[in-house]
Amino acid sequence: MNLASGWIARGVSRLRTPRLAPAPAAQAPPAPRSTHERLKASLRRGTEALAPRVLRRLMDDLLAASAEQASEVEGGRRAKDVIDWYAAASPEARQDLWLLICEQFGPDAERLQRARQHFDQAESALERSQAEIALRRALASARTRLLQRFAVPAGGMRFLLDLRAELLALPRADQRFAALDAELEHLFSTWFDVAFLELKRLSWDSPASLLEKLIQYEAVHDIRSWADLKNRLDSDRRCYGFFHPRLPGEPLIFVEVALVDDLSDSITPLLDESAATADISRATTAIFYSISNTQAGLRGVSFGDSLIKHVAQTLSAEFPRLRTFATLSPIPGFRSWLAKHGTPLLARMGDKPRSELARALGVEPQAQLDAALLLQAAEKAAQLPEQSPVRRALLWCAAHYLGKESHNGRPLDPVARFHLGNGARVERLNWGGDPSAKGEKQSFGLMVNYLYDLKKIDKHRGLLAQGRLPVSRDIEMLMKG
Repeated sequence: MNLASGWIARGVSRLRTPRLAPAPAAQAPPAPRSTHERLKASLRRGTEALAPRVLRRLMDDLLAASAEQASEVEGGRRAKDVIDWYAAASPEARQDLWLLICEQFGPDAERLQRARQHFDQAESALERSQAEIALRRALASARTRLLQRFAVPAGGMRFLLDLRAELLALPRADQRFAALDAELEHLFSTWFDVAFLELKRLSWDSPASLLEKLIQYEAVHDIRSWADLKNRLDSDRRCYGFFHPRLPGEPLIFVEVALVDDLSDSITPLLDESAATADISRATTAIFYSISNTQAGLRGVSFGDSLIKHVAQTLSAEFPRLRTFATLSPIPGFRSWLAKHGTPLLARMGDKPRSELARALGVEPQAQLDAALLLQAAEKAAQLPEQSPVRRALLWCAAHYLGKESHNGRPLDPVARFHLGNGARVERLNWGGDPSAKGEKQSFGLMVNYLYDLKKIDKHRGLLAQGRLPVSRDIEMLMKG
């Protein structure tokens, strides 16, 4: 083929080969329609769970349940219809219900804006007082009334608690239902105020259904068997829970207590089913060794401090010799925190302990100490002798973690956050306090006593409000190294 014929062939080939059109630019998916738009529509779009017709029917049921002119009984009956529908609904359909409650039953925006302007412009004390009343009334919404009606029928309170637990299980980035969650938390903080709760002792003679709840909800030390539970309810033990009248037979929170003659340093003897029963007439110390919240839907509603105070008062009346009220608690966040932040912390050790630790880890005395090496050396923490530099370093790090590390004035460790927030102080670290696999994984087996000095609870809370974590002299000495 000569040059001319080759050029012609290539040209013909290009003409015969269709040119591919450029790929269209990817289009962003359409924004989800609001419930206002969906209620007016005829057809369902995309991934919407409920068709507009079904959504309108559900909206009518919600309006009937929340109607101002309806009695509590009638409103509660209509709310029960929605509760029954919800029980059989898919997760996606349930979210449509949440969207309706959030978007259709909120405060009147215009009325709220006017009330806020009047409040901002009020000049005298009388005007501010009147403007505050108007603002409170403007903030009241049909959503509040609707949620109150849901609580009326039998099982309604359980429905609301479970609903909020579902909300809290959503990814944090999903803020579509934030208003509903905030309103539920506000209502629960009133409905579950300690003034409306009843403190009850739980014993081996309690109904089996209630004892099963203890096994189900125990969150600190798993109850392995009925024999284990019986040991925790023996004569030298006490178990108390807070109950709400609308949730009979359902503890909201419960605490397990051991009556002993000294501050406990290990969980093993407390959980030993074969251990002899202690002489409670000689008991001077109440050890709170497990506190478990049972209702995920009550997150943010705190009554743990009230429980401990009530239990301490009850025990003091029964056992006048009791002088010390303390916990034996895990340190669940310690190991993971040390893995992430241990290296810069180790750089702040004193020269002598740092040099001793370096030799124990097999590195040069002046080399930078890597937290990974410390964690590796602590894999068999229970076997470390008392004077081991690795053991002393772990205690020093744990004291620093519990006594110094905080975020926005709140302790990093979740258990420390609970107890220090309730007015306790970090009292003592206990090496080998929890030799279980869970204890080793969380904190190398370390446990901590938090002391509740009933006369200093407000003082400790005051320190925490100032950003200072309350600790004992022993913990202060440990932090100094």
